[in-house]
Amino acid sequence: MMASPPRPLRSALTAPQIVAKLAQLQGWRLSGDGPDLAIEKTFAFKSYLQNIAFVNAVAFLAEQCDHHPEILVAYKTCSVRWRTHDVRGISTSDFECAVKVDALLGDGAASGSHIG
Repeated sequence: MMASPPRPLRSALTAPQIVAKLAQLQGWRLSGDGPDLAIEKTFAFKSYLQNIAFVNAVAFLAEQCDHHPEILVAYKTCSVRWRTHDVRGISTSDFECAVKVDALLGDGAASGSHIG
């Protein structure tokens, strides 16, 4: 069995770094506070099956990145919440994964959109 590559060292971003990176993303917002602070976006879909397909794609992406979000699934919506548990804050990994999640839907988000 091959050993997996070492996990990159992550560190918590400062408040100004978080604000600057958040300004580069569309629809993502800060959620929670203290050690529960995260970036979050809610996506809406036309059907339950489209929603679940998106959740499965996010799960696959998370495995590839070895960084796993909290996902809250409802009938036609899901919220994706990124934070880095081991640094007790938000890291660059959270923003990198948010960009990848947005890319799953393309730029127009034809089958899904974000909700406030």
